[in-house]
Amino acid sequence: MENTDKQREQNIKRLIVPKTGLNDPYYLAYKFLFKDLENAITRYAKGNVLDIGCGNKPYKCFFEGRIDSYTGCDISQSSENSVDVICLATDIPLPDNSMDTVFSTQVIEHVADHRKLLSEAQRILKPDGYIIVSGPMAWEHHEVPYDFFRFTRHGFEWLLETHGFTPVEIVANGGKWALVGQLMLNSIRSSFAKKSVFRKILFLLYFVFRVKWIINLLFAFLDKVDKDYSSTLNFVVVAKKL
Repeated sequence: MENTDKQREQNIKRLIVPKTGLNDPYYLAYKFLFKDLENAITRYAKGNVLDIGCGNKPYKCFFEGRIDSYTGCDISQSSENSVDVICLATDIPLPDNSMDTVFSTQVIEHVADHRKLLSEAQRILKPDGYIIVSGPMAWEHHEVPYDFFRFTRHGFEWLLETHGFTPVEIVANGGKWALVGQLMLNSIRSSFAKKSVFRKILFLLYFVFRVKWIINLLFAFLDKVDKDYSSTLNFVVVAKKL
């Protein structure tokens, strides 16, 4: 959301529906992210909502029946023409104290001046309003070269506290086994792009032996029976404006 470069706008891929299944190569990431976002929205979303980096507004369905209005802003119009305000995440043309909830998911790592994003959210929120934000702790480079940061639990806490918020909850989206399984799948799939004999063999084995299904099932099971959140793919964070 930081740069208006046309090439970047064309390369942005936007989620349409927040659903996943074992056939999804990102199942282990989405399984926990979608659940934790819905839980946060159910508990804290209220009033007038601003979605920063809204894309196709895939999470709007989670807000239905809980809020008064839903406004989305993004750097460019989405494939479903869902964006209401086209702007930078660091310069949003909305009045001070005009929103009750600010929502931003998987955007903050793509904003070079992510502190300004949080300052804008704090400015736009009414007193006692909530921000619900998600961002990765572990993932490969994506939307290159507009991929700037990864965030730990303590990093999120520090950023929010220094920008006028009180953290309410910081939830790890899955644990170490979900992380290992998802990054394994990502690594296998990234090798498909290479033109080599190894790539052809790997590609064949991947589909013949249903590797994606096996990894998704196995590591989802391990994450359930051996809960360990010392490592995670992602965090969903809720904070309140002071």
